[in-house]
Amino acid sequence: MKRILTALVLVPATVYTVIFAPWAVFLAMVAMVSLLCFHEYAAITRSFAPLGFVAGLLLLIAPPAEATVILFLTSIAAMCLPLASASLEESVPRAGALVLGILYIFGAWKSAILIHDLNSPQLNSGHYWLMFALVVNWAGDTGAYYIGRRFGRRKLAPMVSPGKTWEGAIASLCAAMIFGLIFLPLTIPGTSFLKAGLISLLANIAGQLGDLAESAVKRSAGVKDSGRLLPGHGGMLDRVDSSLFTFPVLYAVLSFLQPK
Repeated sequence: MKRILTALVLVPATVYTVIFAPWAVFLAMVAMVSLLCFHEYAAITRSFAPLGFVAGLLLLIAPPAEATVILFLTSIAAMCLPLASASLEESVPRAGALVLGILYIFGAWKSAILIHDLNSPQLNSGHYWLMFALVVNWAGDTGAYYIGRRFGRRKLAPMVSPGKTWEGAIASLCAAMIFGLIFLPLTIPGTSFLKAGLISLLANIAGQLGDLAESAVKRSAGVKDSGRLLPGHGGMLDRVDSSLFTFPVLYAVLSFLQPK
């Protein structure tokens, strides 16, 4: 019940933010969610959160051409952190985790902003593409959750996430493709069923890999959830882990489809 009630709050808020909100409100919400995700990630990996917050926010607002410079300078700063530590065995891996987390979380949300701002005759409104990137994973998660619990037998990745099964993964893929085949042709005029199906397939595979990757990070730290912010869902990072892999994959696909 908690899971359903939380979704009833998140879904309308997400729809408003992605499709109807002014750009400044959208950016503020992305920044807030990104900071919450990185806060949870930093707690899991014991990374130096302040540097991550500053670098991440700069990455979100910087033009794409300057983003590489920000990442490079952040990497230099992170490599200097162990110099002030008494334990290199712990500080060096934490520095690596810091840079990885900035790229993983803020880089993914930067891709979400770029998707949101896409607007060409061939791609129509990026607002709906971003809505697709979010909901396609929620649809897949729902299919995996209910079908996997009832019919799941064969473990998908027992070392990383013992609860996930191949049956659930297939259900996730089917649910995502059904959603994409309905949503994309309705909201993006000119989208064929073949194109919608292929993009949904790629988005779901990326999302499932993102879910497993976050599970691996949590398992390495011995924690079950990234946080307790969202009742029935765990932390914010738990809720969007699939989307963090889908955003850059979808942006790469849409960039390829744009006219040169």
